[in-house]
Amino acid sequence: MARTASPRSLEQQIALRVRRSLRGRVFTPQSFASLGSRDAIDKALQRQVRQGALRRLSRGLYDKPRHDTLLGELWPSVDDVVKAVTAKGKLRVQPTGVYAANLLGLSEQVPARIVLLTDGSSRTLRAGPMRIELKHTSPRNMAAAGRLTGLVIQAFRSLGPGGVTRARIARLRETLPAAERKKLLADLDLAPTWMWPALRALAEDPSASAPGGASKKKPAHKRTP
Repeated sequence: MARTASPRSLEQQIALRVRRSLRGRVFTPQSFASLGSRDAIDKALQRQVRQGALRRLSRGLYDKPRHDTLLGELWPSVDDVVKAVTAKGKLRVQPTGVYAANLLGLSEQVPARIVLLTDGSSRTLRAGPMRIELKHTSPRNMAAAGRLTGLVIQAFRSLGPGGVTRARIARLRETLPAAERKKLLADLDLAPTWMWPALRALAEDPSASAPGGASKKKPAHKRTP
């Protein structure tokens, strides 16, 4: 049987992990679950907050604050918060809306309200100025979670038919690996039919077709007189 760490040694181990971590790192009690009981971990984290080593973002969510000489204390990145929240509940999530478009580089807007589809329960979490909404959804909407297909479908959905332009498709062709883009073709049935032409265009090899969709022709050789 594994020995349970004493409250003192548990507190020291948590303090050491926090001290060695990079600023901006986000923690939950589950980050230290192997060290002891939930009650002892909560008390140790509260002590770290009182000492200023950690900042409490919301219930069960902490970060090691980052500081900027001009801006002062900074909030953690959206990605770090989302990773911590999903790891905490071992949830499968699918970014949606503007957040999905931002992850693909199709939008520079970083939303304060982040919506994640999940096959878990619906709830709302806060992390400083950020509001993270977990929305329970159908198995169909989670079928491509964790894959490029899911991210692209949700990003295109947020942009709408008029927002999925040739320029944006061309940009994704440059930034996404060809092997991953080709996988979109196997998941067409998971997307609305209006997206199919855009997904096919994104999946194809840009060197195989001209911007307008016509095949590139090799220049004709001049005949020797």
